[in-house]
Amino acid sequence: MEQASTQKTKKNSQELLPVWKLQENVLEKPDIEELVNFIRSTERFTQFKKVKEFEDAWSKWQGCRYSVYVNSGSSANLVMMHAMKEKYGWQNGDEVIVPAVTWITNVTPVMQSSLKPVFVDINCDDLSFNYDELAQKITPKTRAIFVTHLLGFPSDIQRIRGIVGNRDIKIMEDCCESHGAHINGEKVGNHGECSSFSFYWGHHMTTVEGGMICTNDPQLYKLCVLKRSHGLARELPVEYHDEHREKHPDVDFQFLFLTDGLNVRNTELHAVLGIAQLEHLDRYIGIRNENYKKFTEILTPYATVVRALPLRDGISSFSLPFFFVDKEVKQAFQKRIKEAGIESRPIISGNLMRQPFLRSYAEPKQFPNAEFIHEHGFYIGNNQFVNDERLGRLKNIVQAFFS
Repeated sequence: MEQASTQKTKKNSQELLPVWKLQENVLEKPDIEELVNFIRSTERFTQFKKVKEFEDAWSKWQGCRYSVYVNSGSSANLVMMHAMKEKYGWQNGDEVIVPAVTWITNVTPVMQSSLKPVFVDINCDDLSFNYDELAQKITPKTRAIFVTHLLGFPSDIQRIRGIVGNRDIKIMEDCCESHGAHINGEKVGNHGECSSFSFYWGHHMTTVEGGMICTNDPQLYKLCVLKRSHGLARELPVEYHDEHREKHPDVDFQFLFLTDGLNVRNTELHAVLGIAQLEHLDRYIGIRNENYKKFTEILTPYATVVRALPLRDGISSFSLPFFFVDKEVKQAFQKRIKEAGIESRPIISGNLMRQPFLRSYAEPKQFPNAEFIHEHGFYIGNNQFVNDERLGRLKNIVQAFFS
């Protein structure tokens, strides 16, 4: 009797497991075999030749001059913020404009660099800044605009540049959810001073944990390389070593520190996965974007009550986001898909002004579009595992719910 009860409980718990996860095992069998073969053939696991090989391969795919591999997209943001501050001589308290809806580690690196984040509401078409408000938030202390290309939708960089005009305000890009998205054929991440990418488990491709900094500026590249690894001179490319040996003869070059630094290096193991995954990335993006197209078609008949972001050229879909006119309907539908085994999440942070440690910056209601996203939106997973069978199930759920 007890055994039968245990078996029934186990069966019920299995039935409750999600059948449409946000992400599944993105590592393909050949990727894992590459890693296993590497482990068997090497004695060097810390950052070395494979990291450099991955950086070069990523630079070629991305179309930039330099890439710096680190242990996460969050670390990429932190390193490049420190490097930008040092290169341009920004002072403590100078301002960096950030959106009110983004991942939290777009904002905390500004604070950790002793700079001031200035929050701007978003728009509900591409989820980037409310561009009119952006223009109003620029002050004489503004040093940078940190753009987030959210959920794979490119920001209107041309409009942002027009707002900046001839003022000395730098553009930085967070592309952690937008690998391969493009603006007029040029990939996001190539439109500012520097950019960041994430290879976390749930992103377009994965190294399990990992991130990349991209830039075309040699000075910024060298600063990022130094700051990734304690500030050590020996971490620079070999062609720069003699210059610093001669400049600082009183310090042993092996322990010569040229700047303040962190330790956010990644490993050879993760780089091997990155090299393997990069070969799949264009295919993954193609599947994601085709899924997104079909997703918008599913929602189109119900546009008066729920919508997706408009389908447009240049996207690299990260997820399938819903935006409901009525938040009670949103809550009921989110409950319905949970019952059907479909995982969901808020639209990234929701309104950042609702987060406990940021409440002193502004009132949430000062950001009405961020508030709308917070209350009325959520997303479900989109990846290479989403297929016509899953989308058909979703269509049936949508039709039944709104009938």
